Amino acid sequence: MSRDGYVGSASAPSQAAVPFYAEQAGECGLFEHAWRQRLPVLLKGPTGCGKTRFVEHMAARLGRPLITVSCHDDLSAADLVGRYLIGDGNTVWNDGPLARAVRQGAICYLDEVVEARKDTTVVLHPLADDRRQLPVERTGELLQAPPEFMLVVSYNPGYQNLLKNLKPSTRQRFVALGFDYPAPEIERRIVQAESGVDERLATRLVKLASAVRRLTDQDLEETVSTRLLVVAARLIASGLPELTACRAAIVDALTDDADTAEALNEVVLAAFGE
Repeated sequence: MSRDGYVGSASAPSQAAVPFYAEQAGECGLFEHAWRQRLPVLLKGPTGCGKTRFVEHMAARLGRPLITVSCHDDLSAADLVGRYLIGDGNTVWNDGPLARAVRQGAICYLDEVVEARKDTTVVLHPLADDRRQLPVERTGELLQAPPEFMLVVSYNPGYQNLLKNLKPSTRQRFVALGFDYPAPEIERRIVQAESGVDERLATRLVKLASAVRRLTDQDLEETVSTRLLVVAARLIASGLPELTACRAAIVDALTDDADTAEALNEVVLAAFGE
């Protein structure tokens, strides 16, 4: 992974390598329509609900390379677009992940985009409207996005405040897709498919998640995600006892507070202690 958080691939995926994704409410069709109409997409939803997997699935399904950037406080417009680097005594221009995606006609996914520095928004605006252009000020280039290029951004509304939010001028450039934790039957299918556990165990894990998500008197920044259920299931499938796996993958992952952990452990015991 580079300093800009780029974790993508330069080659188009094969259809045989389409990652598993359980569709919930027609989001795959909407995404494909947006791609064909050259429209950018905004994904919003809680941590671990499947936003990243959804983008991976759709990129493979559409046969497009995917370039993913995990945004953070220090991510700047230069990190996305590119910069001059010195090597072997020469100054060489190095494209950032956003410029690479535009040149390749890839899908560029900016995960948790509001975490990036504010100057990144200025770069995204001309790409996210009818212009579909990326100005590269330091080289004087104006990159025109090909029809295959798509900009996708995501954020978690539960984490945001007035200082970290998408401005209306930015949001209204995107087709929005809302995500939440899947319905129990779909979540069970996901846990089974991702971990290899049987239906009975997957069902118990999903019921555990439902019980934790109903807790309203605990000081939790985030509740248990589908991702954490899969982690717990994989640990159990590897031979770890159920209680140990759930405490490590769910309870200790959600909180450091002793009282909150005790309350969560009681829920785990109720689900797996008999």
